[in-house]
Amino acid sequence: MKNFKTIVVALVVALGTITASAQDKKINTSSSKISWVGKKVTGQHEGVISLKDGVLNFKNGKLTGGNFTVDMTSITVTDLKAGEGKEKLEGHLKAADFFGTDKHATSKLVFKSVKAKPGNVYTVTADLTIKNITKPVTFDLTVNNNSATTAFNVDRTKYGIEYKSGSIFDGLGDNMIYDEFELTVNLKF
Repeated sequence: MKNFKTIVVALVVALGTITASAQDKKINTSSSKISWVGKKVTGQHEGVISLKDGVLNFKNGKLTGGNFTVDMTSITVTDLKAGEGKEKLEGHLKAADFFGTDKHATSKLVFKSVKAKPGNVYTVTADLTIKNITKPVTFDLTVNNNSATTAFNVDRTKYGIEYKSGSIFDGLGDNMIYDEFELTVNLKF
């Protein structure tokens, strides 16, 4: 009986140590920011989109995982003013030609692998789901104190967003929109 109690105490201590070394850090969605840039032959547009929720997973102070939900209905254009095309472009980005937010209100990013590099940098491979299509993306994420930052490109055509794509349609000339859009992500937790 004495040995049984010793084993139980040892297991409780061991499990407590394992649990204490793993930590989930919930993302502060109101102070985090996702910026986007979409380019076309004749210029570019930029804006922001909001996180609905997210978490980064750590073990012994090292990043091990994460997942995020993006509110696609929040997509906003910041380089145009109200009454000067802002509302029209935002409506088009929410329409079926682009993100179809009436049917696909959220997008998801789920980390699949995390590899540490020097200087608090991690190479992350994740599944990105846009319009119910999931494809892998890889990017470097820098973690410092209570923040994390990254920038990477997404090929919209992999998610069925083909509107005025030069790789899909011929003869677009100056009306062509480049396939990749840029994301810059600043997370606070």
